[in-house]
Amino acid sequence: MDRFQEMQVFAAVAQDQGFSAAARRLGLSAASVTRAVAALEKRIGTLLLTRTTRSVHLSEAGQRYLEDCRRILAEVQEAEDSAAGSHAQPRGQLTITAPVLFGELFVTPVMVNYLTQFPEVSINGLLVDRVVSMVEEGIDVAVRIGELPDSNQHAIRVGEVRRVVCGSPEFLTAHGRPQHPQDLAQAPVIATSSIGQSRIWPFLEGGEPLSVRPAPRLVVTANQAAITAACLGLGLTRVLSYQVASKVASGELEIVLADFELPPLPIHVVYQGGRKAPARIRSFVDFAVSALREHPSLQA
Repeated sequence: MDRFQEMQVFAAVAQDQGFSAAARRLGLSAASVTRAVAALEKRIGTLLLTRTTRSVHLSEAGQRYLEDCRRILAEVQEAEDSAAGSHAQPRGQLTITAPVLFGELFVTPVMVNYLTQFPEVSINGLLVDRVVSMVEEGIDVAVRIGELPDSNQHAIRVGEVRRVVCGSPEFLTAHGRPQHPQDLAQAPVIATSSIGQSRIWPFLEGGEPLSVRPAPRLVVTANQAAITAACLGLGLTRVLSYQVASKVASGELEIVLADFELPPLPIHVVYQGGRKAPARIRSFVDFAVSALREHPSLQA
């Protein structure tokens, strides 16, 4: 294999975290994929992948090399597209990630509308409630909720969401409307045990942090289940504002304790490559930024 083929093989193994899976996707034998990576490591003089009996992971050097591989391969593809006269026409596969419920409500319509406009592009949508490594998992574009760590990735802010406490009008009539976060200690509460959720609910009072630990009557693993239980009148729950925007608008839920909310969380569209990114990435980022910025549920 030449160097570009070895790069493609290495990138596939890193993305699939296995030689056999990468071989199937590339239409090669597992042995040839293994030999290609071994030859690449021998020529470079360092270990790029850490192998175990069950999985394959990038070494620190491998992670740096993978970033360069993806950039080089993307530039080669872009150069070929430009020479063929198709520079302005996005094509190829995109991998997009977003939180599950946000992805279902907001990113999926963006993907569908984008694919309708650009028929030569296909999308792999990874909707998960965890922070995905864009380099290790081959992500082209990510939608992130929350403050971003410093990185080499490019980010465009498209909106913000609040952390809100809400309950049904029937529940609030029967149990009263809480006037202070401490009232939650005695109120029926629905909590979630999903990734990133804490049993301690933080608030602000007069600019100072205030924490409350409710005693939930119901704990569920998904925010949507907590929202459903709140709509049915079981208790109060704490979610992100976009998750209940339609329920609040229809009157099924009401927000309480708004004066004690934390500052809003920013929403960013994150991507790699900047102006050198392939046309499919640049066009999707532009498409997504425009669509998300126009959505009223994601604005102040």
